Amino acid sequence: MTYAAMRIAFLTTDNREQHSRYDVSEPYFGTAMQALLDGFAMLPSEIEVHVISCTRRRMKAPEKLAENIWFHQPVVPKIAWGRMAFTGCGLAVRRILSRIRPDVVHAQGTERDCAVSMMMSGFPGILTIHGHMARIAELTGAGFPSFYWMARRLEEMAIKRANGVVCITNYTERRVSESARRTWVIPNAVDSAFFQIKSPAKGNKLLCVAHVCAWKRQVELIEALDELPVEKRPELVFLGDATGQDPYSLRFHQLIADRDWCRHAGNVGRAELRNWLAEAAALVLPSIEDNCPMVILEAMAAGVPVVAAAIGGVPDLVRHEETGLLFDPQKPEEIREAVSRVMGNTETRSEFSRVAYQKSLRRFHPKVVAQEHLKIYQNLITNWCPPS
Repeated sequence: MTYAAMRIAFLTTDNREQHSRYDVSEPYFGTAMQALLDGFAMLPSEIEVHVISCTRRRMKAPEKLAENIWFHQPVVPKIAWGRMAFTGCGLAVRRILSRIRPDVVHAQGTERDCAVSMMMSGFPGILTIHGHMARIAELTGAGFPSFYWMARRLEEMAIKRANGVVCITNYTERRVSESARRTWVIPNAVDSAFFQIKSPAKGNKLLCVAHVCAWKRQVELIEALDELPVEKRPELVFLGDATGQDPYSLRFHQLIADRDWCRHAGNVGRAELRNWLAEAAALVLPSIEDNCPMVILEAMAAGVPVVAAAIGGVPDLVRHEETGLLFDPQKPEEIREAVSRVMGNTETRSEFSRVAYQKSLRRFHPKVVAQEHLKIYQNLITNWCPPS
């Protein structure tokens, strides 16, 4: 099916702003957003995309990111951000939209300014939820006037105001279906480079990729695998930020220091992650809350079997006994059993690897995910009625 070229305003965060990297010359985005933009770039005759990312300071900004993708970066004074519930960003984005006249405004995420800008746009607007701010606020006990408290309130408003919500898992859809006008389920896209790895099942290296925190449960993973016989323990490598000084992070570092079969290799970029996945026998993720962890999609694209907690949106991604194994993260014996089975059987790993790669090509490739978004945009354009 083909469409006339659509004009889409794509609201997302330039990570130079989020990480205060104002010296970097080129914009860069979250991995899921970048992969989706790469998919749009593969469809130049069907879609025209205008990426809009607010910033507090003027930075180098290219006019275009691809043949059919333009880039806009309004500078918004610091006071007009969080203290004003991002209304300054919304007004700046609205001025740009009045010139672009998009068919659809698509906001990425609810934790920052993008959702507010979508609500203030005056154009048909949809929202993609990546991390559930309401759930994170519950887990952290966030109260007024914390960041997560405010993010939760903005998320609730944005879901109700949007013309529809793109849900990256069925878990998301279940959480928002009562409040959202419409929902669609489309998984995140994965950087095409991960599909080039095609990692064979080998070795004894088990990766755990996540920032160290209580709901990612790295400490509990180590303690669970402690009970394995020495000869059955994997070489467990942790990737991710672990610079916190909270009791959980300090406990993690102590456990690592006391065990020669565990190590923390620090925070890594996507290119480094691809190198690690090329050497990995499996990926393990023992979280108690996750929606659509990018590392699971990336591991599957690389043909790396996944052993993960059966929580949140993870069962949408990992098919138990097909592309990996699922376990109850609250039961150490299930963690041990799943890890032992995958790490101890080369044939099982090889079969999981083969199926994971095939399924990820059909579900997570950038062009596939971009085409699914085009269907949503076209449907919204066809059926939208402007407010009277």
